[in-house]
Amino acid sequence: MSLFSLAFDTGNRRQLSGLPGHVTKALGATISVWVLYSATLSRLDVLSIIISFYSTMLALSFLYIAPTSAPETKPRRSDWLLSGISLIVGSYFLWNADVIAERITLFDPLSLYDSWAATSIILLTIEAMRRSVGLGLTAIVLLFIAYNLFGHFIPGAFGHGHIELAHFLDVSIFTTDGLFGVPLKVASTYAFLFVLFGSALERCRGSEFFFDLASALTGKTAGGPAKIAVISSGLYGTISGSPTSDVVTTGAITIPIMKRLGYKASFAGGVEVAASTGGSLLPPVMGAAAFIMAEYTGIPYRDIALAAIIPAILFYLPIYLQVHLRAVKTGLKGLRPDEIPGLRKTLSNGWLFILPLIAISWGLLEGYTPAYSAVYGLVVVLLVSTCKSITRLSFSAIYEILAVAAARMIPVVGACAAAGLVIGGITMTGLASKFSFLVFTIAGDNLYMSVIVAAVVTILLGLGMPTPSAYILAAVLISPVLYDLGLPTLPAQFFLFYFAVMSALTPPVAVAAYAASAIANCNPLEIAVNAVKISIGAFVVPFAFLFNNALLLDGSPLDIAVSFCFACLGLASLAFAVEAYMFRPLSKPIVGCLAGLGILMLVPIWQVSACAAAIASSRSTSCSSCSSRAVPPPPLGSTSSSPPASAYTPSAADSSPPGI
Repeated sequence: MSLFSLAFDTGNRRQLSGLPGHVTKALGATISVWVLYSATLSRLDVLSIIISFYSTMLALSFLYIAPTSAPETKPRRSDWLLSGISLIVGSYFLWNADVIAERITLFDPLSLYDSWAATSIILLTIEAMRRSVGLGLTAIVLLFIAYNLFGHFIPGAFGHGHIELAHFLDVSIFTTDGLFGVPLKVASTYAFLFVLFGSALERCRGSEFFFDLASALTGKTAGGPAKIAVISSGLYGTISGSPTSDVVTTGAITIPIMKRLGYKASFAGGVEVAASTGGSLLPPVMGAAAFIMAEYTGIPYRDIALAAIIPAILFYLPIYLQVHLRAVKTGLKGLRPDEIPGLRKTLSNGWLFILPLIAISWGLLEGYTPAYSAVYGLVVVLLVSTCKSITRLSFSAIYEILAVAAARMIPVVGACAAAGLVIGGITMTGLASKFSFLVFTIAGDNLYMSVIVAAVVTILLGLGMPTPSAYILAAVLISPVLYDLGLPTLPAQFFLFYFAVMSALTPPVAVAAYAASAIANCNPLEIAVNAVKISIGAFVVPFAFLFNNALLLDGSPLDIAVSFCFACLGLASLAFAVEAYMFRPLSKPIVGCLAGLGILMLVPIWQVSACAAAIASSRSTSCSSCSSRAVPPPPLGSTSSSPPASAYTPSAADSSPPGI
């Protein structure tokens, strides 16, 4: 077994039939209906909703995912036992939800039953996490737990006061800084509803329409199959929010076609990986991490989605251009006419599938919550499906959609649960401030060196991890550094989010590349290297919008237009330099000049200087134009010296536990 397999392989997803299949489908469909109800009609408190959702998802995960990668067709007795325990423990927390919400953290002692229930749900979470997201993330969580309990033995700055087991259980389970915090709240609402929306759209053959549309638009041109992969993967990725899922779905079609027409397997896989990764950056649906950002920062998701428009365009522009240049340089042609669907016929057959995306965009722009916007999109999908017999959904199909959505959410829930436990650990130990000290020690007060270190660390934190977990770790540990440098909240958080997404294609542990390798029959590392080369411009884009907020639609229309044009020219120059080709092969001196010119256009020296001056002055005066964004929220898991409060009140996260 390879090191990668040992660290990141998950349990086998069972193909269940008979009674176990009926039970898991019924449980999954029930969870989906419950999420729809709780997001729209229910008046239950947030804690009760999260507990009921998480305990049933735990039960589903043990039935659906085997403990090993060996194929299995039915759950073991131990899986039924773990599933039952999950429901019992969840029932205990649900029964005592009012008591938990009213207790005072670290002042009201935990009962014996509280301790047993808290310990049980942590152990259940760790096992479910190992099955659904792999040993890599599980090991990180275990490391944080060990640091919480035994970190007082560590000498120096990274040591902390003694934390007893009761203290650890209290903060980890009975406050909003732990397991039942922001990540699981997002998973139980926005994220789940958008996954449900994507499952419904896919079942109605909406994904086929987007693929046919991409084929009709670009199939005839040079490198047509690769361009189809870029467009279709981006469109599908904004629905799925998962690079790996996108690669498996669209890559199964595009990669073989690219290979058949002459593309190397590594390049074909790299194109698919790069394009699929960018789907998590493409509005209106950007995946669970974007919803977590909105919940954590307090910035409306609408503003985040609007700010993401230009960075998403800048992500795909150089990829599309490099694909074109590579095709022209190597003489690769497009698809045969008989392989390309007609544009008019494609639009005639499937234009209605654009309406759900319009409905979601309209809902967000009108100020509705992401949850309600997702529900509007889902309703429009169901209405659109009734227009043609081939897309019409039966009751059994709707039942399948509900069950499939819950099954797809298992890895997301596992990642969010892991993030919650990590946040709790950071809250107790004050690790965020210590990490900030470490970064400043490495980079000093140098703004540019600090953000480079922040980007590298974010990518390292995200290696082999789901994007939500990668972003949360970065937000907890690194955002205080960016805030101390005077950077506004939205650019700083979007910077971390962008690199958390990019970690999915970055070697040596590029999860999306490993998914593509099975389809392309190629070394995953070669695919990852090609993906990085194809998307090299995307690694520069975050620095561009960090130092020029106009690229996040923060500025006058003229500033936005000029900045966008400069950025497009800069990325085009980088694409020419990477491929060493424009209208003809380019010499090395010209390649070097184009690369330097591209970076200067993306982050002009005068803009950087002006930004540095503005940041320096903002340390003494506030920025009136960004007053709502420039005041950063307290980092996830932050502590203060305010007196303890009730665990599930807004001030609960501000209580400072003793022993730090």
